[in-house]
Amino acid sequence: MILMIEKILLAQTLKRLPRMGWLISGIPNPESVADHSFGVAFISLLLLNKIKEEGVKIDENRVLKMAIIHDIGEALITDIPLRAQKYLDKDAAEDKAVKEIFPEFYELYREYQEGKSLEAQLVKFADKIDMVLQAWQYELSGNKNLEDFWRALEELEKLEIARYFKELLEEVRRLKGDI
Repeated sequence: MILMIEKILLAQTLKRLPRMGWLISGIPNPESVADHSFGVAFISLLLLNKIKEEGVKIDENRVLKMAIIHDIGEALITDIPLRAQKYLDKDAAEDKAVKEIFPEFYELYREYQEGKSLEAQLVKFADKIDMVLQAWQYELSGNKNLEDFWRALEELEKLEIARYFKELLEEVRRLKGDI
């Protein structure tokens, strides 16, 4: 059994772990996985407020917990970039890591991975919005060739929850046009 202090220290490795997709794309000093997780949690909070204004019933507690732990497995397996994932079974490795080290979060993690619940879709939406807006900020700083990251917008439109955030998606697309 892993002690709580060990779990805390392991999770804190996310503060030092750079997001590899940015690093491979030539971004100097990219955000950490923990930076990204904070962004996802904050965006999820904003999206929750918006969707509740629409009268949608959603479990806020599950959303925020999911947002915080959605990348917790990377504390063990690291952030495997998209181009490497086609050669590895990242999902199986991350699944195993979460199940072994953080079993108390496993069901919530699986729910996020499967993306079937409204809560999981909201966090997936927040995850991609955070990434796309980070790409925009990197591009504003003069970094180029980040088109792969912008393709996430196409994935977002496929999510059932996207119907509540059409205006946000339009705003994000406009940002891309302004660069």
